[in-house]
Amino acid sequence: MELDYIDKYFLSVLVDFKPNEAPLRPEAVALMRQRPAGGGPMRVCLPAGPIVPYIPDPHKIVQTPSQLVIMYEADNSHRQIYIDGRGLPKEIIQPSWQGYSAGRWDGDTLVVETAGFNDKTSLDLMGHPHSEALRVVERYHRRDFGHMDVEMTFDDPQMYTNPFTIKFAQDLWADSDIFEAFCNENEKDSAHLVQK
Repeated sequence: MELDYIDKYFLSVLVDFKPNEAPLRPEAVALMRQRPAGGGPMRVCLPAGPIVPYIPDPHKIVQTPSQLVIMYEADNSHRQIYIDGRGLPKEIIQPSWQGYSAGRWDGDTLVVETAGFNDKTSLDLMGHPHSEALRVVERYHRRDFGHMDVEMTFDDPQMYTNPFTIKFAQDLWADSDIFEAFCNENEKDSAHLVQK
């Protein structure tokens, strides 16, 4: 992860806000103070969660008629996005690292709604938390052959006073591949790191 490839939102999802205008609830501030700074779950080899789309590692999108699968080089994770007309379930019984995603096409923009995240991850390296009530809406628009514009709106009324949106661009690396990436090397050190 060279510095020129790291997106500002990967460091702080609230970077566009002035410090006194960030939509943090007191509960979110208290949770940030309890947790160790610098990477959240990723520092102890746990999955990245909802921040995986803007981690500066490659990913590959595979499309079938009923779903998209995004394979992320970061922590070897993947997402299934159903595009067969179904919506999100009314109740998600088992929250997960990547949540449950349903998508639809709005013209030439893919709109993806995701809910059902567990609360074990953060939204950035600064440790901005989220609850299991988090809902994310992503909008993917292919600007031209080599570039995709991405917009993500985060709505978590338990941690934030109002929804907020980030926008970033991704480059297409045609004819390239993603590689395996395992965090096991840090496993021996994870016993010394406190995760609350």
